[in-house]
Amino acid sequence: MELITYLLVLQSPVVLSVVVGGVSLLVGTGVAFIIMNVVVKRKSNNLIKEAEVEAEMIKQQKILQAKEKFLQLKEEHEKLINEKNSKLNQRENEVKQKDFAVSQKMEEVQRKNKELDAIRQNLTAQLEIVEKKKSELERAHRMQVEQLETISGLSADEARAQLVESLKEEARTEAMSLINEIVDEAKMTANKEAKNIVIKTIQRVASETAIENAVTVFHIESDELKGRIIGREGRNIRALEAATGVEVIVDDTPEAIILSAFDPVRREVARLSLHQLVTDGRIHPARIEEVVTKTRNQIEEEIVEAGKRTTIDLGIHGLHPELIRMVGKMKYRSSYGQNLLQHSREVANLCAIMATELGLNAKLARRAGLLHDIGKVPDDEPEIPHAVYGMKLAETYKEKAEVCNAIGSHHDEVEMTTLLAPIVQVCDAISGARPGARREVVESYIKRLKELEAMALSYPGVLKTYAIQAGRELRVIVGSEKVSDKEAETLSYDIAKKIQDEMTYPGQVKITVIRETRAISYAK
Repeated sequence: MELITYLLVLQSPVVLSVVVGGVSLLVGTGVAFIIMNVVVKRKSNNLIKEAEVEAEMIKQQKILQAKEKFLQLKEEHEKLINEKNSKLNQRENEVKQKDFAVSQKMEEVQRKNKELDAIRQNLTAQLEIVEKKKSELERAHRMQVEQLETISGLSADEARAQLVESLKEEARTEAMSLINEIVDEAKMTANKEAKNIVIKTIQRVASETAIENAVTVFHIESDELKGRIIGREGRNIRALEAATGVEVIVDDTPEAIILSAFDPVRREVARLSLHQLVTDGRIHPARIEEVVTKTRNQIEEEIVEAGKRTTIDLGIHGLHPELIRMVGKMKYRSSYGQNLLQHSREVANLCAIMATELGLNAKLARRAGLLHDIGKVPDDEPEIPHAVYGMKLAETYKEKAEVCNAIGSHHDEVEMTTLLAPIVQVCDAISGARPGARREVVESYIKRLKELEAMALSYPGVLKTYAIQAGRELRVIVGSEKVSDKEAETLSYDIAKKIQDEMTYPGQVKITVIRETRAISYAK
């Protein structure tokens, strides 16, 4: 009977209760311990057998896992070997293809070499034939030349010389006729081409000057006024353009409206009218026409007033009212960027000074100088030079013959007949050519003076430099503690030498080096 469970119950110090096979037995202590020993042995044997069975199972399981791992590794190895074998086969096929292609190319090269050899042999044979024919032709040519020399009685060199001479004469005759045709054509087109060249040159360089002399910018407080100036469907701006003859340009320029017109008087009328309209706030076509008419009359009054003021300032009396108006109109004209009225005043004063030095009539010279450009401000547009037109205006308004001749001849359009004429011409040139008078000259003039001062300031010890007398004198102030008297002389020479070598200037430049010592004290 198999022992399933056991239980020892202490009944008394000597008796134990033993449960065997579900039956409870009361035995003694010694018997109980024997039974327990047997039970423990059986239990240990069972555990050992179970452990052996379990170990055998684990062993078999591990062996199976090892076999599976081995088979997996073997499969991967075989796969890797197969891949390498396929790559080797592919490389081998590529090498075979390349070998085949190389062999084909070698065959092609050998074939072409054979063809080239055949062509070379053919060319050699043809060259031999050509050489033979060439020698035959030369022999035939010599025979023909000999026959021609025998027939003509001239050698080949003599015949060649005669042919060259005849060709030269023929070519010379054709060349002369061609030259004559070209000259005639040039004479016909020269004037036109010259005008085209001059016009293109003027167009290329005159754009900036034209814009500056034909445009006035009217500033407004805010861009909201632009809509009121334009008006409904542009009626206000159209009325303003029609009344003034000025193009009004309203674009994206902030707080500005552009007035464009070639006539400065029209631009001034438009500017003043627009200013009054904006200030008043009432902007509509009827009001625009009213304001423009009023402004135009005001400008005419200002023109006459400017002419009268000019004649009074210069001490010129008895001038015709129309000439006075034209003198005032010069205020709104410019010549090469120089205000025409200011230019005429300068010329008048210069003429008076020069006439006084020469012992001539200074008042008459001043009168001629003021009126010399009167032909630039006509009400109409004449097609004759302004000097000639001015002379005719002066004759119309009963000016003296000396004054009329000086006006007409100051640009050599009319022959000079009095001593007053060259004076007006020279003074006109002096006023126009002086530094800073005209826009094109003033920029280069200022640049030259700045370069002059900067050049002297670059020397050590120089504190300040001043270009004076229109750049004809340069004053250099040096520090007394840094530059000695001897060094000041050397510095003056060095600056003069550098200016002479590196700069372009009219006349001569005087360099004055100033070295001074100042002692300053304060009384407290």
